[in-house]
Amino acid sequence: MDVPFGGGCACGAIRYEVSGAPVYMGNCHCRDCQQATGSAYFPAVAVRERDFTLLSGEPAWFERPADRGHPMRRAFCPSCGSPVFLINGASESVRVLYAGSLDDPGGYEPGRDIFVGSAQPWNLMRPDLPKDEGMPGR
Repeated sequence: MDVPFGGGCACGAIRYEVSGAPVYMGNCHCRDCQQATGSAYFPAVAVRERDFTLLSGEPAWFERPADRGHPMRRAFCPSCGSPVFLINGASESVRVLYAGSLDDPGGYEPGRDIFVGSAQPWNLMRPDLPKDEGMPGR
């Protein structure tokens, strides 16, 4: 993925820019992410908080505890409803972007599938990606 890169919501009210390379890209199949995206999984792009700049707009927030109890704060546009990024309470130094919010989502290259035990049977995951039942390394 070329750096810097940017993105935002569907209506353009929220815009962000990232000045550093992603630290992780992967597909989360947990039930919370399915509900947050309205789809089979969340294509996630994790970046360092220090590399993330909110250029315009003020997101609305939805917070729910993760399976391990820490808060998951999901930012979305209050005008168009597009999910834009989240803050995982277990790693607050990271911003996790929704790959669909990227200006060039073609640069998204997932490295693994996580929470595959919650994956929907109609979701045909890439067989070449490593699979984890939960969060890698935990």
